Amino acid sequence: MNECYYDKRMDFFYNRTKTDTADEWTGPQLIGVLCFGTFFCIFIFISNSLVIAAVVKNKRFHFPFYYLLANLAAADFFAGIAYVFLMFNTGPVSKTLTVNRWFLRQGLLDTSLTASLVNLLVIAVERHMSIMRMKIHSNLTKKRVTFLIISIWAIAIFMGAVPTLGWNCLCDITVCSSLAPIYSRSYLVFWSVLNLVVFFIMVVVYIRIYMYVQRKTNVLSSHTSGSISRRRTPVKLMKTVMTVLGAFVVCWTPGLVVLLLDGLNCTDCGIQHVKRWFLLLALLNSVMNPIIYSYKDDEMWATMKRMICCSSEDRSQERRSSRIPSTVLCRSTDISGHYIEDGIIQGTICGKGDLGDKGNS
Repeated sequence: MNECYYDKRMDFFYNRTKTDTADEWTGPQLIGVLCFGTFFCIFIFISNSLVIAAVVKNKRFHFPFYYLLANLAAADFFAGIAYVFLMFNTGPVSKTLTVNRWFLRQGLLDTSLTASLVNLLVIAVERHMSIMRMKIHSNLTKKRVTFLIISIWAIAIFMGAVPTLGWNCLCDITVCSSLAPIYSRSYLVFWSVLNLVVFFIMVVVYIRIYMYVQRKTNVLSSHTSGSISRRRTPVKLMKTVMTVLGAFVVCWTPGLVVLLLDGLNCTDCGIQHVKRWFLLLALLNSVMNPIIYSYKDDEMWATMKRMICCSSEDRSQERRSSRIPSTVLCRSTDISGHYIEDGIIQGTICGKGDLGDKGNS
């Protein structure tokens, strides 16, 4: 029967796998990485909080696609938490960690990746349901969307806990990997291949949907004089989602390939020297997503700007006239307009002009 090493500290496993990169995170290099990570983690928290708040605040976003987009922002926010925990438990500290604390450190990262990946997969299904019917939004009810979001996080937490539940090398150290000294190489192969396959499937699905939308849009445009916005809005939403997916694949694929090479026990691939930079690239993905939302979706950007500026405008308005109830500030002066399929919505918010034609870009 193999001996288990649950009571050992991580220095035992690092030394056994001859992983010396933990000692390289010292001095100016460690300070630079911590400063870089801290800045971007703060940006991740603020920007993704604004995205979530925008979806909650703006009734134009009260549809399944945007609920899932907000959940993707929540996954990025969680990723920021995982990176903060990693920053305080990396470098020379890595070797002093207990097995359970190291599992927690890696489990948080795995959970955030899985949450983002499964969320993108669910968005792909939602887009397929709606686009094939040439609608902007699917007919998913709020209860079903809530169930999907809960399921996404349940799957993410489970996948992040799989090594802790037993798929590790604590009782068979001959199969330990070098990048993750208490993960078995078979688990790294499974984890990386699974994610890369899902990447490929989603890319193929989105390309096919996008080609279908373009073809249908061209056919409809030659046979109908309907709203231009109606025809373009599905394409705009697809461009937003495909940009988010593209950024996700670009940022995470190098790290997953490195994990796959480590799982295959590639000793001559130099993976120890690149792992830190690929980890920072993965961190960059959580920074990019809010920027993509605001850049590709004018209505999202307008809502985020209003949330930033309206609090100061509210206070100045209250000082000028205490007779104006605060509840009417920053609200639409015309609530009779409803969200319709062409994305054109009547009314103004905070004194701004009609932004309907910009929405859902």
